Amino acid sequence: MKNVLKKIYILSFLLILLSAKLSYSEEGIAWEECVRIAIGNNPELIAASERVKQAKSEMDIDLSSILPQVDSEASSKRGKASGRSTANTHSYGVTGKQLVFDGFKTSSEVSSAYKTIQAEEYNYTVKSSDIRLNLRMAFVSLLRAEELVNIAKEIARRRHQNLELIKLRYEGGREHKGALLTAEADMAQAKFEIAQAKRSISLAQRELFKELGLTRVKSVKALGEFILKRDYSTKPDLDFLANTTPFLQELIVKKEATRYDFQSEVADFFPKVYMNASLGKTGNSFLPRNEEWSAGASISLPLFEGGSRIAEVSKAKSQLNEAEADERSGRDSVLVTLERAWKDLQDATTNVSVQKKFLKANEERAKITRVQYSTGLASFNDWIIIEDNLVKSQKAYLNTESDMLIAEAYWIQAIGGTLEYD
Repeated sequence: MKNVLKKIYILSFLLILLSAKLSYSEEGIAWEECVRIAIGNNPELIAASERVKQAKSEMDIDLSSILPQVDSEASSKRGKASGRSTANTHSYGVTGKQLVFDGFKTSSEVSSAYKTIQAEEYNYTVKSSDIRLNLRMAFVSLLRAEELVNIAKEIARRRHQNLELIKLRYEGGREHKGALLTAEADMAQAKFEIAQAKRSISLAQRELFKELGLTRVKSVKALGEFILKRDYSTKPDLDFLANTTPFLQELIVKKEATRYDFQSEVADFFPKVYMNASLGKTGNSFLPRNEEWSAGASISLPLFEGGSRIAEVSKAKSQLNEAEADERSGRDSVLVTLERAWKDLQDATTNVSVQKKFLKANEERAKITRVQYSTGLASFNDWIIIEDNLVKSQKAYLNTESDMLIAEAYWIQAIGGTLEYD
């Protein structure tokens, strides 16, 4: 008796472990969790963040030229002049230089650097918006693949029932062999679609983990429903949305940065004025005691550089014109993208309700025709056409549901929705 109880205990323990393993392998992941992981791990987002840091460092570099430049120097020499004895010379000191005026070149460079920081920050937002779109598409793809497996299994179950019914009628001499072969082919097709849907799950999982920024892929189940998160019954003001999109804002600040670059190149035609000062000691001993100091101002103005400054100004002016044209073109593109995304979202939303009606109608027709076929009131050809229509409707309805979620994702991306949008 004790051995029996012991075996039962061990078997129960093994079942618990197996259950735990299965639950881990079927670990669910919600959309909110996907967003959290992507924010911290997606390499493209990390790279965009680093570019913002680089732009800030560039502005610090430009700002440094406005502050006093201080250098220190120490030297020790031993030498001999003609007719004189060998002598040692030691010196040390500090020198300072302060920019007073440079035609506002440095201030223009600092302003350009600041606008570049803003451009990189908008670029980060645009990149986050693009990543959200890709991540959402991968998540919906996994959600669709999981539901497609369930549909494929239901179709296979129905095809098996049909095959058994046709077999009985064929064996009873009430159905021809062509009907039996067709039912067997439908059953084989249903089994293939189950395997195909399962392979789609593996692909969708890999795509999802790529967007998450994770290298190790494991089996997960997407937790979600085919429903929209917001009401899209009223069309928003697309012109207002266009002006607030990060893509257009990035083009605007890039244009402003090139304008400051142009001003910086023009400033090269102005003289540069510096205040200079130095303080130190010099003498023959190792620690000299003779003090030296100086203070003054200097002005520099290049007179001829082979026309390079004129060429630089012309280049900067052309870059400004290009940036202005990019802004105008970008605004038009954003408006078209918003209009298309809104239209696709409305089409997808309406199509879901249409396909749902078709699905209900085909379910009802299949239920009626099945009874009619089993009693001999409907022919095989009539019945199988309605069965095929039901299968097509089930797949079409799933496709329109996933298309609706993807259309919503494109709309959110068009208005600049980032990973933090939800």
